[in-house]
Amino acid sequence: MATSFRRDVSINLGLYSDTLGDVPKKRQSLLRSWRRLSSLQRLICGVLFICTVIIIFYALPSRTSAPAKSIQEDKERLLPVDSIPDPDQNSIVDDHEKNLQVLKEKAREDIAKDQQKQEEGNREQMLPPVDEHSLKYDYFGGQKQNDKQLQIIAAFRHAWQAYKKYAWGHDELHPISKTSSEWFGTGLTLVDSLDTLVIMGLKEEYEEAKEWVAERLTFNVDRYVNLFEISIRNLGSLLATYHLTGDEIMKEKAIDLGTRLLPAFNHNSKIPFSDVNLAHGVAKAPRWGPDSSTSEVTTIQLEFRDLSKVSGDKRFERAVHEVSMHVHDLPKTEGLVPIFISANSGDFRASGTITLGARGDSYYEYLLKQWVQSGKRLTVFKDDFEESVRGMKNKLLRRSEPNKLLFIGELLNGRNFSPKMDHLVCFMPGTLALAHHNGLSREYFELAEELVRTCWEMYNKMPTRLSPEIVYFNLAQGAAEDLIVKPLDAHNLLRPETLESLFYMYRFTGDKKYRDWGWQIFLAFEKHTKVPDAGYSSIHNVKDAGNPRFRDKMESFFLSETLKYLYLLFSDDPNLISLDKFVFNSEGHPLPIDKVAEAEL
Repeated sequence: MATSFRRDVSINLGLYSDTLGDVPKKRQSLLRSWRRLSSLQRLICGVLFICTVIIIFYALPSRTSAPAKSIQEDKERLLPVDSIPDPDQNSIVDDHEKNLQVLKEKAREDIAKDQQKQEEGNREQMLPPVDEHSLKYDYFGGQKQNDKQLQIIAAFRHAWQAYKKYAWGHDELHPISKTSSEWFGTGLTLVDSLDTLVIMGLKEEYEEAKEWVAERLTFNVDRYVNLFEISIRNLGSLLATYHLTGDEIMKEKAIDLGTRLLPAFNHNSKIPFSDVNLAHGVAKAPRWGPDSSTSEVTTIQLEFRDLSKVSGDKRFERAVHEVSMHVHDLPKTEGLVPIFISANSGDFRASGTITLGARGDSYYEYLLKQWVQSGKRLTVFKDDFEESVRGMKNKLLRRSEPNKLLFIGELLNGRNFSPKMDHLVCFMPGTLALAHHNGLSREYFELAEELVRTCWEMYNKMPTRLSPEIVYFNLAQGAAEDLIVKPLDAHNLLRPETLESLFYMYRFTGDKKYRDWGWQIFLAFEKHTKVPDAGYSSIHNVKDAGNPRFRDKMESFFLSETLKYLYLLFSDDPNLISLDKFVFNSEGHPLPIDKVAEAEL
């Protein structure tokens, strides 16, 4: 009975004989078995085969293969379209071929999607980062330079070619006498200009300068150098150039120089000596007296902090942080400091002059910029900066007659107001604008707007349209002119401070007037300071447009700052040295902001 039931409900696929039970099964060839199958049985076999293929294509790889680790691995895992076999016409029904065509189309679509993802990834990684701070920016090929930028580049090349011809490898060019001179003996103008070459995209000139650095630059120089000047010029430029290009030689030279400067800090006072011998590792006070300039000992922090980050050697940062914290603890006048400080006692000179000009200026600049550089982690410096701005408003701000120009004066002997303002003070509008950009109150920016106009008028009111080194503002009621320029103060040294502030103001506002002002200054430099066959020279008298008289000196900061800030002022690309990623040192060298620290706040 059971056997009869089994015969009725089972489907015989022809793999055994019709006789069931204990009768032995006789093996038959697959071909004979296939021929004995009915049409229904053959159809069932075809469907089972198709299902098996589908399982192989979809189910089996997902259960046996590890997850893809990359787009490339996904591509390798996919079955290439050309390798999919054609159907066996003798063994598979027509529907099978249709299913295989569907599988081919899906494989093509998957590969196309993977290629698209790969291309998108390539666009996002156009330039691999130099280090954790660098921009993904192609300085030597990706810039679109407008007409004014090209004219500024032409001015830079004119100066560079004169330096190369008459002073290559020396510190400074004298364009009238076509000679050179040494200050530190460290190729000052060449090294100071390195990052400007990069930012302007001057690859040929940069490669030539880099070769000189690699083969000729040495800091084993048996002479005393000024700690501040060589830090902001040589050290700052080497670090900035390393960050912009990733060239290891710049990092190596920066570490060598920084190590040679450390002896300036090796004495009992928290204040470093101003002069250090690079070859012998000894330091001393300057020849003119026992004191250091306050701005000089407090304007090395950005460079030494960055050097620690680059080298991994914390000695550099520790040395300058001790200086900053010592000055922080000293008594001040509403956040304002005298311009001299003793490297022996560590105290300010009693009754010293208070000014935002020479010997005091960059102390205030680096208060804000240390905070910015640290990713806003070192809030003690932001607090000191805010206190100093309150003191500046209470003690130093006045308005001139008759046009009510807002200016920053001085306190002689720490008490008596003088309406004297150095051109150096014109860094302050840009610094105040940077403070507002980083979250300080709108009042900082409004102050910057008024002060930058005053700095512009220091140019605009002169017959040459170039600013004197120092002006006095008229406070007398009924006065005819706002500005008084004494004969010994009428020279122009090709300084960058006003152009620096115009750059910040344009970046933060997009107001075209700041470009217009900058262009007028550039044209004035071209007219009155350009030496036809030998670069540019400082001049004696900005009040004499007919005969300003050359002073026969081209300062290194003309290339490292003045022309650089002009070039950036006219850039239409806010990512060209983004002010959210870099902070400029006092010599115009961009150093990276610690974005990791900022993200942790």
